[in-house]
Amino acid sequence: MRKALIIMTMAALVLMAGACQQSSNTTDNTQDSAGESKVVRLDVPVPAFSADSAYAYTARQVSFGPRIPNTPAQEKCAAWMISTLRQWADTVYVQRTTVTAPHKQKLPCINIIASFNPAAKQRVLLLAHWDTRPWADEDAFDKTKQLDGADDGASGVAVLLETARQFHLQKPEAGVDILLVDVEDYGAKNNENSFGLGTQYWAKNPHIKGYTANYGILLDMVGGRGSQFFMEGASKQYAMAPMKMFWDVANKIGYSDFFRYEDNGSYITDDHIFVNTMANIPTFDILAWQASGHFVPHWHTQNDNMSVIDKGTLKAVGQTILQVIYTQPFSY
Repeated sequence: MRKALIIMTMAALVLMAGACQQSSNTTDNTQDSAGESKVVRLDVPVPAFSADSAYAYTARQVSFGPRIPNTPAQEKCAAWMISTLRQWADTVYVQRTTVTAPHKQKLPCINIIASFNPAAKQRVLLLAHWDTRPWADEDAFDKTKQLDGADDGASGVAVLLETARQFHLQKPEAGVDILLVDVEDYGAKNNENSFGLGTQYWAKNPHIKGYTANYGILLDMVGGRGSQFFMEGASKQYAMAPMKMFWDVANKIGYSDFFRYEDNGSYITDDHIFVNTMANIPTFDILAWQASGHFVPHWHTQNDNMSVIDKGTLKAVGQTILQVIYTQPFSY
């Protein structure tokens, strides 16, 4: 992961956590702008997110080797994810295409979409990239070496695989689509649009014609030990309401050390930019930042391996997703 990082100069802004909401014994509904019934809050049991499973799914991806486009690891990891999701999802779509990377390099791209409760009109899009950057170009010693991409890529996918397993065990009332995108991290630093190639393809060619969702959640670097997630600038611009809902839920259920309200001035061109601007789905990015607004130290280095992955971080992200999807998917 990526691209152009901009530290924006702005006055410090601390967003206050929303007031705690009381549970009810009935479903709380409203209507969206089209008059469709929209589930706001539900009084249902929330499954327990298994950090052990998410950790194992991270390790399994790493075991294939760096998931670099046009390598055997790409095909092997894709086959495993497709087979795994077909056990749980109502429908699995596979997009195979060819994209053009910097220097006009043609690369195979495999996007995987798992749909849950497909008849539901109100939907949430969950996405993460599963490919690995080909070079550890931020490494202090050898910028040409490959990296495992345990956090940058594999952790987000692992969290979504575990949520998919839980959706299979207990069907959510909201519709959910999990999008695993390829060829995200092959880009050149001087060209922001050379990143997120799989997402750009999907945004132009969705798995279902006319597909839309109420909002989207992008997971990128969500497994590192000591991670903190700050509200990123473009996410505020496009999807402030659902993002604040998510942060409020995380803080309410005990993850305030992870999900921070302080403004660290961060802004990034990540997959969510293309979902927002091309697919017109309000989408926010959950991504580990330092308080300074810079990326975490293992970003794009050989240190991005299983040694940085922490079950507590995976749990904080995954359990909050389940809490939101099962109890208040559209309460924002």
